[in-house]
Amino acid sequence: MFMESPLPQTEPPRDCPRCPRLADFRAECRAEYPDWWNAPVPAFGDPDAWLGIIGLAPGKHGANRTGRPFTGDYAGDLLYATLDKFGLSTGTYAADPNDGLRLKGAIIINAVKCLPPENKPTPEEMNTCRPFLETQIAALPRARAFIALGLIAHQSTLRSFGLKPSHHKFGHGARHALPGGRILFNSYHCSRYNTNTGRLTAPMFEDVFRMAMNEAA
Repeated sequence: MFMESPLPQTEPPRDCPRCPRLADFRAECRAEYPDWWNAPVPAFGDPDAWLGIIGLAPGKHGANRTGRPFTGDYAGDLLYATLDKFGLSTGTYAADPNDGLRLKGAIIINAVKCLPPENKPTPEEMNTCRPFLETQIAALPRARAFIALGLIAHQSTLRSFGLKPSHHKFGHGARHALPGGRILFNSYHCSRYNTNTGRLTAPMFEDVFRMAMNEAA
Protein backbone atom coordinates (compact mmCIF):
# COMPACT_ATOMS: atom_id res chain seq x y z
CA MET A 1 0.00 0.00 0.00
CA PHE A 2 1.38 3.45 -0.91
CA MET A 3 -0.24 6.84 -0.59
CA GLU A 4 1.44 9.52 -2.67
CA SER A 5 1.65 12.89 -0.97
CA PRO A 6 0.89 16.12 -2.86
CA LEU A 7 3.83 17.57 -0.89
CA PRO A 8 6.34 14.71 -1.09
CA GLN A 9 9.41 16.68 -0.03
CA THR A 10 7.77 17.66 3.27
CA GLU A 11 6.89 14.22 4.63
CA PRO A 12 8.67 12.28 7.39
CA PRO A 13 10.18 8.88 6.55
CA ARG A 14 7.95 5.85 6.89
CA ASP A 15 9.90 4.69 9.95
CA CYS A 16 10.30 8.14 11.51
CA PRO A 17 12.07 7.66 14.87
CA ARG A 18 11.59 11.14 16.32
CA CYS A 19 8.95 10.21 18.92
CA PRO A 20 9.95 6.96 20.67
CA ARG A 21 6.51 6.32 22.18
CA LEU A 22 4.80 6.74 18.83
CA ALA A 23 7.42 4.60 17.09
CA ASP A 24 6.87 1.84 19.65
CA PHE A 25 3.10 2.07 19.21
CA ARG A 26 3.53 1.94 15.43
CA ALA A 27 5.55 -1.28 15.81
CA GLU A 28 2.82 -2.79 17.97
CA CYS A 29 0.20 -1.92 15.35
CA ARG A 30 2.31 -3.37 12.56
CA ALA A 31 2.62 -6.64 14.48
CA GLU A 32 -1.12 -6.77 15.18
CA TYR A 33 -2.36 -5.43 11.84
CA PRO A 34 0.36 -6.07 9.23
CA ASP A 35 -1.92 -5.14 6.32
CA TRP A 36 -2.61 -1.64 7.64
CA TRP A 37 -0.76 1.54 6.67
CA ASN A 38 0.86 1.92 10.14
CA ALA A 39 3.15 4.85 9.27
CA PRO A 40 3.15 8.65 9.26
CA VAL A 41 0.10 9.70 7.27
CA PRO A 42 0.86 12.04 4.35
CA ALA A 43 -1.04 15.15 3.38
CA PHE A 44 -3.98 14.73 1.04
CA GLY A 45 -5.39 17.22 -1.42
CA ASP A 46 -4.53 20.03 -3.79
CA PRO A 47 -0.95 21.41 -3.56
CA ASP A 48 -2.29 24.69 -4.96
CA ALA A 49 -5.04 24.85 -2.34
CA TRP A 50 -6.40 28.14 -1.03
CA LEU A 51 -7.71 26.31 2.08
CA GLY A 52 -5.65 24.22 4.48
CA ILE A 53 -7.46 21.92 6.91
CA ILE A 54 -5.41 21.03 9.98
CA GLY A 55 -6.34 17.81 11.77
CA LEU A 56 -5.04 16.43 15.04
CA ALA A 57 -3.47 13.04 14.26
CA PRO A 58 -4.37 9.79 12.45
CA GLY A 59 -7.15 7.71 13.99
CA LYS A 60 -6.26 4.08 14.65
CA HIS A 61 -9.01 2.56 12.50
CA GLY A 62 -9.09 5.51 10.11
CA ALA A 63 -5.99 7.09 8.61
CA ASN A 64 -3.57 4.78 10.42
CA ARG A 65 -5.34 1.88 8.73
CA THR A 66 -5.92 3.39 5.29
CA GLY A 67 -3.03 5.85 4.89
CA ARG A 68 -5.24 8.81 3.94
CA PRO A 69 -6.36 11.53 6.36
CA PHE A 70 -9.88 11.10 7.76
CA THR A 71 -10.49 8.00 5.68
CA GLY A 72 -12.12 4.93 7.15
CA ASP A 73 -13.57 6.31 10.37
CA TYR A 74 -16.57 8.39 11.31
CA ALA A 75 -14.84 11.78 11.30
CA GLY A 76 -14.25 11.52 7.56
CA ASP A 77 -17.95 11.10 6.81
CA LEU A 78 -18.77 14.64 7.94
CA LEU A 79 -15.55 16.23 6.67
CA TYR A 80 -15.73 14.84 3.15
CA ALA A 81 -19.48 15.44 2.88
CA THR A 82 -18.83 19.07 3.77
CA LEU A 83 -15.99 19.41 1.27
CA ASP A 84 -18.28 17.98 -1.39
CA LYS A 85 -21.09 20.38 -0.49
CA PHE A 86 -18.79 23.37 -0.96
CA GLY A 87 -17.35 22.14 -4.25
CA LEU A 88 -13.96 21.35 -2.74
CA SER A 89 -13.79 17.76 -3.97
CA THR A 90 -14.49 15.64 -7.02
CA GLY A 91 -15.54 12.02 -7.05
CA THR A 92 -17.31 10.17 -4.28
CA TYR A 93 -15.94 9.47 -0.81
CA ALA A 94 -16.22 5.76 -0.06
CA ALA A 95 -13.96 5.54 3.02
CA ASP A 96 -11.29 3.91 0.88
CA PRO A 97 -8.05 5.52 -0.36
CA ASN A 98 -8.70 3.92 -3.74
CA ASP A 99 -12.15 5.49 -4.14
CA GLY A 100 -10.89 8.10 -6.63
CA LEU A 101 -11.77 11.07 -4.45
CA ARG A 102 -9.78 14.23 -5.16
CA LEU A 103 -9.74 17.58 -3.40
CA LYS A 104 -9.95 20.83 -5.34
CA GLY A 105 -8.78 24.01 -3.66
CA ALA A 106 -8.29 22.28 -0.30
CA ILE A 107 -5.63 20.17 1.38
CA ILE A 108 -5.62 18.22 4.65
CA ILE A 109 -2.55 18.07 6.87
CA ASN A 110 -2.16 16.91 10.47
CA ALA A 111 -0.55 18.51 13.50
CA VAL A 112 0.87 15.08 14.43
CA LYS A 113 1.77 12.65 11.66
CA CYS A 114 1.68 9.35 13.56
CA LEU A 115 -1.00 7.56 15.54
CA PRO A 116 -0.79 8.38 19.26
CA PRO A 117 -2.10 5.98 21.91
CA GLU A 118 -5.68 6.88 22.86
CA ASN A 119 -5.54 9.66 20.23
CA LYS A 120 -3.62 11.82 22.72
CA PRO A 121 -0.18 13.05 21.67
CA THR A 122 1.98 14.48 24.42
CA PRO A 123 3.11 18.12 24.31
CA GLU A 124 6.64 16.90 23.55
CA GLU A 125 5.37 14.83 20.60
CA MET A 126 3.44 17.80 19.26
CA ASN A 127 6.57 19.94 19.47
CA THR A 128 8.74 17.24 17.88
CA CYS A 129 6.37 16.78 14.95
CA ARG A 130 5.69 20.48 14.40
CA PRO A 131 8.56 21.02 11.92
CA PHE A 132 6.66 18.84 9.45
CA LEU A 133 3.55 20.99 9.87
CA GLU A 134 5.60 24.15 9.47
CA THR A 135 7.25 22.80 6.32
CA GLN A 136 3.92 21.80 4.83
CA ILE A 137 2.35 25.17 5.56
CA ALA A 138 5.39 26.84 3.95
CA ALA A 139 4.86 24.62 0.89
CA LEU A 140 1.35 26.06 0.42
CA PRO A 141 2.00 29.65 -0.72
CA ARG A 142 -1.50 29.99 -2.19
CA ALA A 143 -3.27 28.97 1.02
CA ARG A 144 -5.05 32.04 2.34
CA ALA A 145 -7.13 30.35 5.03
CA PHE A 146 -6.76 27.47 7.45
CA ILE A 147 -9.36 25.60 9.46
CA ALA A 148 -8.06 24.01 12.66
CA LEU A 149 -10.10 21.02 13.78
CA GLY A 150 -9.91 21.13 17.55
CA LEU A 151 -7.75 22.78 20.19
CA ILE A 152 -4.50 20.89 19.54
CA ALA A 153 -4.59 21.64 15.82
CA HIS A 154 -5.35 25.27 16.65
CA GLN A 155 -2.39 25.57 19.00
CA SER A 156 0.02 23.79 16.65
CA THR A 157 -1.02 26.00 13.74
CA LEU A 158 -0.51 29.16 15.75
CA ARG A 159 2.92 28.03 16.91
CA SER A 160 3.82 27.16 13.32
CA PHE A 161 3.25 30.83 12.51
CA GLY A 162 5.22 31.99 15.53
CA LEU A 163 2.14 33.07 17.47
CA LYS A 164 1.30 32.44 21.12
CA PRO A 165 -1.86 30.37 21.69
CA SER A 166 -2.52 32.37 24.87
CA HIS A 167 -3.18 35.41 22.67
CA HIS A 168 -5.64 33.55 20.41
CA LYS A 169 -8.35 31.72 22.30
CA PHE A 170 -9.84 28.65 20.63
CA GLY A 171 -13.57 28.70 20.00
CA HIS A 172 -15.84 27.17 17.42
CA GLY A 173 -16.28 29.72 14.65
CA ALA A 174 -13.49 31.95 15.98
CA ARG A 175 -11.34 33.84 13.50
CA HIS A 176 -7.66 34.68 14.00
CA ALA A 177 -5.37 36.82 11.87
CA LEU A 178 -2.14 35.13 10.81
CA PRO A 179 1.05 36.70 9.42
CA GLY A 180 1.02 37.50 5.74
CA GLY A 181 -2.69 38.27 5.64
CA ARG A 182 -3.72 34.67 6.17
CA ILE A 183 -6.62 33.68 8.42
CA LEU A 184 -7.16 30.82 10.84
CA PHE A 185 -10.69 29.61 11.58
CA ASN A 186 -11.58 27.27 14.44
CA SER A 187 -13.94 24.33 14.44
CA TYR A 188 -14.68 21.65 16.94
CA HIS A 189 -13.21 18.40 15.70
CA CYS A 190 -15.58 16.35 13.53
CA SER A 191 -15.21 13.30 15.77
CA ARG A 192 -17.95 10.81 16.49
CA TYR A 193 -18.00 11.95 20.12
CA ASN A 194 -18.55 15.60 19.23
CA THR A 195 -21.29 14.88 16.73
CA ASN A 196 -23.04 12.24 18.84
CA THR A 197 -23.18 14.58 21.83
CA GLY A 198 -24.42 17.47 19.72
CA ARG A 199 -21.38 19.60 20.47
CA LEU A 200 -20.86 19.79 16.71
CA THR A 201 -23.63 19.58 14.14
CA ALA A 202 -23.35 19.50 10.37
CA PRO A 203 -24.74 23.08 10.06
CA MET A 204 -22.20 24.30 12.64
CA PHE A 205 -19.38 22.65 10.74
CA GLU A 206 -20.60 24.04 7.44
CA ASP A 207 -20.74 27.54 8.92
CA VAL A 208 -16.97 27.51 9.45
CA PHE A 209 -16.32 26.49 5.86
CA ARG A 210 -18.75 29.13 4.68
CA MET A 211 -16.87 31.80 6.65
CA ALA A 212 -13.58 30.67 5.15
CA MET A 213 -15.00 30.74 1.62
CA ASN A 214 -16.56 34.16 2.10
CA GLU A 215 -13.25 35.64 3.20
CA ALA A 216 -10.60 33.75 1.30
CA ALA A 217 -11.89 31.74 -1.66
